[in-house]
Amino acid sequence: MISGIGVDLCEIERIRNALKRHGNYFALRILDSVEYSEFQSLRELQRPQFLAKRFAAKEAISKALGIGIGRGFGFRDLFVRHDELGCPVVKLNPENKVLSDVLPRNIHLSVSDDNSYAIAFCTIES
Repeated sequence: MISGIGVDLCEIERIRNALKRHGNYFALRILDSVEYSEFQSLRELQRPQFLAKRFAAKEAISKALGIGIGRGFGFRDLFVRHDELGCPVVKLNPENKVLSDVLPRNIHLSVSDDNSYAIAFCTIES
């Protein structure tokens, strides 16, 4: 049974400007250490798209959970990885008290981008 859905649209230019203004500090606020390593391995031109997709994904996940970012957990408590086929896989920080209450659940995530926007859609099954 679906217990939550969330969607987020992120303008890539907005992320590009934030990276110009704040540098890697902005990325470090959004990404966990594994995601940040992946971000660092990309060419400079690819980084805004990557970060916009992660930002949109984490916002969509928080909406599907029904808990806003900053209300007991942050961006770095949500981890987006990829399985062997390249599909996004969501992991929640089990040490976070707010998120431990919603574990385990099946979380499905779809992420896409074009030249201007990144979008993420999340469904949660209970």
